[in-house]
Amino acid sequence: MKEGLLTDRQKEVLRYRKQGLTQQQIADIINTSKANVCTIEKSATENIRRARETLEFLYTLDATHLCTIEPGMDVLDVAPFIYQEAERIGIKVKYDTISLINKMREAIPERLRARHIRDCIEVYINEEGDLYFG
Repeated sequence: MKEGLLTDRQKEVLRYRKQGLTQQQIADIINTSKANVCTIEKSATENIRRARETLEFLYTLDATHLCTIEPGMDVLDVAPFIYQEAERIGIKVKYDTISLINKMREAIPERLRARHIRDCIEVYINEEGDLYFG
């Protein structure tokens, strides 16, 4: 019985890719074509994207949109910006600067490049001061 959103084959391909193997190398290991590995990886990536969107929706159900972080902004300027916006609506953020940056990096690594924001990031906050990034 399948558990989760990824098949065993998708998990296997993603593990190999995480190790740095090429699609052709993976195809040779699992006795299939490179095109099939590409299809498996693409399906897995799509399932992960949809799962993230679902979780984002769930986490933001009890949260308020706080602000939008624009592309090009320095990561080190993000925390003061978020603190200022949260103070404006009367909620204290429960993270210090380093924890806030780490939480953002873990939640949406694809939207960051080195110290700069690559794509718009929507920031949500709940009454307890928890932040969610989408």
